[in-house]
Amino acid sequence: MNAKESLDSLLKNLRTQRDELKVQMHLAKAEVREEWQSLEKQWEHVESKLERVADETKESAGEVGAALSQVAEELGEAYKRIRKSLR
Repeated sequence: MNAKESLDSLLKNLRTQRDELKVQMHLAKAEVREEWQSLEKQWEHVESKLERVADETKESAGEVGAALSQVAEELGEAYKRIRKSLR
C-alpha cells in the first residue's frame, strides 16, 4: 500500500468513527462535548491538509503525509476515548 492509499484508508476510518460518534453526541456529558469540539477543529485541519496532500507530488506528499498520519492517529485515539465515555 502506498502512502496515498494508506492516508486515504486512515481518513476513511476516521470519517466512519467520527460519523458514529456524532450520532451519540446528543447524549454526551459537557466534558465530552468540550473534547469533541476540540477534536472537530483538529479534524477540519487534518481533512483539509490530507486533501491538499493528495494533489501534491509523491515526494512532498510523503513528507507531509507522515506528519498528518501522526495527527490522524491521535484523532483516532481521542475518538476511542470519547466512545468509552459514552458507554
